[in-house]
Amino acid sequence: MVQERLAPTQADIEGAEALVLYRDLVLGRTFEDMCAQMYYRGKMFGFVHLYNGQEAVSTGVIKQLRPDDYVTSTYRDHVHALSTGVSARSIMAELFGKATGCSKGRGGSMHLFSAEKNFLGGYAFVAEGIPVATGAAFSGKYRGTDQVSACFFGDGATNNGQFFECLNMAALWNLPILYVVENNLWSIGMHHPRASSVVDIYRKADAFGLPGVKVDGMDVLAVRAVAREAIARARAGEGPTLIECTTYRFRGHSLADPDELRDPAEKEFWRKQDPIPRLAEFIREQGFATIDELKAIDRQIREEVEDAVQFAEDSPEPPLDELYRFQFAEDE
Repeated sequence: MVQERLAPTQADIEGAEALVLYRDLVLGRTFEDMCAQMYYRGKMFGFVHLYNGQEAVSTGVIKQLRPDDYVTSTYRDHVHALSTGVSARSIMAELFGKATGCSKGRGGSMHLFSAEKNFLGGYAFVAEGIPVATGAAFSGKYRGTDQVSACFFGDGATNNGQFFECLNMAALWNLPILYVVENNLWSIGMHHPRASSVVDIYRKADAFGLPGVKVDGMDVLAVRAVAREAIARARAGEGPTLIECTTYRFRGHSLADPDELRDPAEKEFWRKQDPIPRLAEFIREQGFATIDELKAIDRQIREEVEDAVQFAEDSPEPPLDELYRFQFAEDE
């Protein structure tokens, strides 16, 4: 039942949708680059894990979902939240610890959340979001809706117990869920082949009798094609899919990581696979937009992200008299 799809896909796509994908890719990259600036200026605290290089996975999957579908992330969650439609303003404010943040300044980088967008959160612990996403898929099936749950996690999570337990339950109960592995080859400083007896993660689907697909996670059109098929299966009641996206993070594990363990030649190889120029070239070749039109989108995105920073700067701190608010479900 496993498949491998690493070749670039010339997708059947309209120009308007291609530009939506391009805008989302650029928004994710620009936002993360700004986060790095703000972190080093002392505007953010704690650990901040950036998504640079992996944007095609988030965009390729989430932009194929409906607004009422569910998305669950990891501690590398900024771009997933952006792709679901959580505003750059509310995410940046959260990173600044402000009351206007999407988690009201209480979550920070690793705990973004939006009930409005069905974004079920970032999670600080490896594989912690997998049971939550599986529960969301179960809830949709239990309530008789055709909602789909998309669960993102890294290669390191696929050796954890939650991964195997949840895939077993999802297969057993035929749940409408996409398990999306962002295999960026490194779990902090551990190279993936040194940590897993089965290097091809998508083959682990065979143990549970569910489809497993491997796709080029640096090609947003290839990810889009695989996601569309898996979402259609899930929505039709045909159960879960395990999707392994081969990708690469361009920065260190976090902004506190000097990134000295990875071979410079490896990093240079993957930088040449950057998903943004790849999609831009496709858009130009298809005549969907000119270089100047794409540059105009880039400028609009920069202005949006700069506005988000200003909004975060101007937003109030959470008041001290609300220190214990939101501790229990009955609170607002």
